[in-house]
Amino acid sequence: MPEKAKKAASKAVKTESKNSGKANPKKASNNESKKKLVSKTTAAEMMAGLCKLYPDADCELTFKNDFELLTAVIMSAQTTDVQVNKVTPELFRRFPTPKALAEANPDDVKEIIKATGYYNNKAKSIQSCAKDLVERFGGKVPKTLEDLTTLPGVGRKTANVVLGVVHKIPGWTVDTHVQRLSKRLGLSKNEDPYKIELDLQKLFPEQDWTKYSITLIWHGRRLCYARNPDCNACPLNNICPSSMAP
Repeated sequence: MPEKAKKAASKAVKTESKNSGKANPKKASNNESKKKLVSKTTAAEMMAGLCKLYPDADCELTFKNDFELLTAVIMSAQTTDVQVNKVTPELFRRFPTPKALAEANPDDVKEIIKATGYYNNKAKSIQSCAKDLVERFGGKVPKTLEDLTTLPGVGRKTANVVLGVVHKIPGWTVDTHVQRLSKRLGLSKNEDPYKIELDLQKLFPEQDWTKYSITLIWHGRRLCYARNPDCNACPLNNICPSSMAP
């Protein structure tokens, strides 16, 4: 791999807390930063429409426990859940616990997760995370945002996924889809994932944060694409400030 690519990969995996959710600077519609923010009532109407469209929206990573989900989310940087799901069965069959993963031969881990891309840095991150779990948390995944975000490769996005999906502790997962849709739908004008998270917290009831995060992610993957969003098929095209539907 060229040196520039190696540095880019390292940055992508190691600084997830700072860079998770950064959208492609190319806009699919009009300049979204100039769109007016929608009202709280309209925001609620939007989410009701999306929840109706995706009633079964759920985390699409395959896992059996919080350790597996935490590891899978770290590996999901710069790739798809589909690709991660292809490698996790073998990874967790070979190394089912934080201790087993921490003590694994790095070359074995790299070979297993190679299909996810940037595997050198991802292997280092998931093994460093597993080591910290063993040494600092008795081999258990912590259940607070503050503790989770002290682990290697874990930022607010990853922590909120684990807390919300496994432990039912509400939180916003501001990934690339949520960041993009928050601007398009007029829910936030911010670029920074943490500021977007704060904006979304003010708009919606706390008990719905995890559900709404996943629902927005599903919409971003299925209709509201980064380029050429399918506005004609979107149930929000009559209230979305970025809609290009006739």
